[in-house]
Amino acid sequence: MSAAAPGLRPLIALPCRFSESASALRYRAEVTARALAEAVWRGGGEPFMMHPADPGDVASRLARCDGVLLPGGGDLHPRHYGVADEHETLYDVDDEQDAFDIAVARHALDTGLPLLAVCRGLQVVNAVRGGTLRQHMEPDHRHVVHPVTAAPGSLLAKVTGGAELTASCYHHQAAETLGEGLVPVAHAADGTVEAVELDGARGWFLAVQWHPEDTAATDPVQQAIFTELAEAAARRA
Repeated sequence: MSAAAPGLRPLIALPCRFSESASALRYRAEVTARALAEAVWRGGGEPFMMHPADPGDVASRLARCDGVLLPGGGDLHPRHYGVADEHETLYDVDDEQDAFDIAVARHALDTGLPLLAVCRGLQVVNAVRGGTLRQHMEPDHRHVVHPVTAAPGSLLAKVTGGAELTASCYHHQAAETLGEGLVPVAHAADGTVEAVELDGARGWFLAVQWHPEDTAATDPVQQAIFTELAEAAARRA
């Protein structure tokens, strides 16, 4: 458990993403979406950009953290959900990134560390729980904004006040078979699973397929997702 001092913002681990280039940097970079960091900050958390290396030491490294935000990114290699063949549309697959994200997700779920999983994050959690992914959707959900309604009685409904959400999506993969204990709590009109919760979760957990950070600065319903993560992390601290 974290040893956060009273009055300090809860520390939210936010694994970085590898990038071949970034503005103002001369070499390859590790990046975090500014919108994600700002949403965590507005919600009362302290975003901690985590170097995605040494997955075997995740437990000791996360011991100082109060929560985790597992963000979007490139595609997860299909071997992690039992598929040998790679679809031609896969992009930005990185074995080191995969190993780290999987270790973080598994540790958070096993220990009850509050976890919000976004887009790829949901897919990683699904793979960790033994689920599968659709490697490519037709049509995909890149640059798609659509309505999503949370299932009554779900954590998502509680967090968002039961309002209809306007979900900003950017993904070409999605959960196909849900992993053990994962429960769908929102769908798109085409049947795509848009949010899942975990039956019997040891701690606060929510995973969404869309990108709530895209509109959190102007949409209180989307911002509430990050605020609830920070509050759950503060209670744990």
